[in-house]
Amino acid sequence: MKRSPASQFLNRLNTEYFALHKEYEKYFWISYMGDQSVNAKKDRALAQRDAFRAEQKNVKKIKALFPDATAQEKKRLVLWLKFFDCYQAPKDALPLKNKISARESALLKKQAKRKEGYIDPYTKKFVPASAVKMAMIIATHSDEKMRKACFMAREKLATDFILEYIELVNLRNAYAQKLGYQDFYDYKVQREDGMTKKELFAIFTAIYEKTKYAKKNIRALEKTMPGLRKPWNFGYMMAGDFTKEEDPFFQFDEALTRWGRSFAALGVDFKGGKLQLDLLDRKGKWNNGFCHWPDMVSFKNGKRMPGSSNFTCNVVFGQVGSGFNGIHTLFHEGGHAAHMLNSEQEDVCVNHEYAPMSMAWAETQSMFMDAMFGSIEWRNRYAVNAAGEPYPFELFQRKTKKLHPLRPLGINGIMFVSNFEREIYETKDLNAEKVKTIAKKNFKKYFDRSEDSLYALTVPHVYAWESSGSYHGYGLAEIAVKQWREYFYKKYGYIVDNPRVGAEMARVWALGSAQTFNEFVQFAIGKKLSADALLKNMTASIGEIVRTGKQRIARLQKVKPYAKKVQLGADIKMVSGKKTIATNKKSFEDMAGKYKQWLKTQRHDA
Repeated sequence: MKRSPASQFLNRLNTEYFALHKEYEKYFWISYMGDQSVNAKKDRALAQRDAFRAEQKNVKKIKALFPDATAQEKKRLVLWLKFFDCYQAPKDALPLKNKISARESALLKKQAKRKEGYIDPYTKKFVPASAVKMAMIIATHSDEKMRKACFMAREKLATDFILEYIELVNLRNAYAQKLGYQDFYDYKVQREDGMTKKELFAIFTAIYEKTKYAKKNIRALEKTMPGLRKPWNFGYMMAGDFTKEEDPFFQFDEALTRWGRSFAALGVDFKGGKLQLDLLDRKGKWNNGFCHWPDMVSFKNGKRMPGSSNFTCNVVFGQVGSGFNGIHTLFHEGGHAAHMLNSEQEDVCVNHEYAPMSMAWAETQSMFMDAMFGSIEWRNRYAVNAAGEPYPFELFQRKTKKLHPLRPLGINGIMFVSNFEREIYETKDLNAEKVKTIAKKNFKKYFDRSEDSLYALTVPHVYAWESSGSYHGYGLAEIAVKQWREYFYKKYGYIVDNPRVGAEMARVWALGSAQTFNEFVQFAIGKKLSADALLKNMTASIGEIVRTGKQRIARLQKVKPYAKKVQLGADIKMVSGKKTIATNKKSFEDMAGKYKQWLKTQRHDA
């Protein structure tokens, strides 16, 4: 049967973009895992992909084909039109975008090779340590001098590439302005989330104004905890002991098993996709977790072709608190992977993490899984120590009581990065001193510590095109997650190990990015986006939190624990750089066991 002109063109678009996307993602993964030798190839592949996205002839062709297309073809052509609209740019803007990509690659190479570590406060000698490891020392080490040494080291690292950062900001702004936007942040928030800066920050300002009273709680607390507001003390004094006490319940060698069982019990199916996981910290590797899809879900002659997903994090195996962070990342990035690998959309332009996908909606999926992992009912069932004892409810109560003064400030960290970037992109004649001033001012506003910090400049997101100007997506996602969880609790009474929850999520995932953030919220929850559930959660009393925790544990006890073999509908490969550690070819359990044995050779106690 001969294809119509519209069908032929759609087929060509899918074939070309799939190949361009895959070529770039192949080199992206290699580069970000620490091998910078491919950066030139990565940049060329990115330039070719971007040229395709910005090609105005494709837009004209779609519009020409539209009148004679069938109803189904029109629906698909509209998706491609929305996609191309996200990337249309004047021809003189493309060389600028390529220049930005080259500058980012050069910066990535510098970041991968830089010397990281701290000066031991006792020996005065330099101790090599990654930025990730130092952050955990600040959070968990009992010696204030050690915590301060690592804090000061990270402050110094924050200024290493400030000039390169300023150049990137100026170039990004120039690009956005060529497209008619005020600045790069304006470009990002409108193109990714269909909002203006004014609309976005009106939401954040309202939340900030209703929760900022909690800073007075912290100042009052400081009177009984001297030194609390010092930035190298705060995390440790509030939660450092909890991190140590919880550590036996979140050992990373059990992470794969618990993640697999939790996802399987929820009914998550990766629909025949391939997963590649690189989870340990090492020199030169990008120091933040992420998930990308080198093979997008696609269709060939009407048959669905499964996609593939790469995700990563930076566990320092054996370091106190690192196991928790690692398991958390498995849930977070695993949520991302499940989202896009479940798409049933015929067109690859809506089967990846880039626009028209809203970062806010993408993060809603991953952060929903975070919230499930963080719930007391999940911990009661899955977080078990070596002696087989479950996470103590008494520990949950003590932690709830001590950290309760901080609860209203739950998304301040997100608003902090978002407002910092907004101000950076709006500032005229940006220089190093202005960047530092903006960073310190926002740190003071959102964290109210006794000392200033350049913490904003240690956030990896601000240095990369795709994630810069997008951090607000985590805040919008947090609002949606709280709404979605409230919806599920009202409907089913429980979320953990509930395959009906997984089925409802899969129904949404099947749409890829074929709808906007606000449309997805309405479709999934049946209500418009509202911060009511978030504010209710952040301002709940200690009694309410403890009472709800008891009720949810009791409800889950009526649900039989998942006892089957883990089946996730995926080919999974555990790697470390270019080395394959284990696969699930035999079984998920076999893979988890082999990975656990390998981890014993990687311990870095701290």
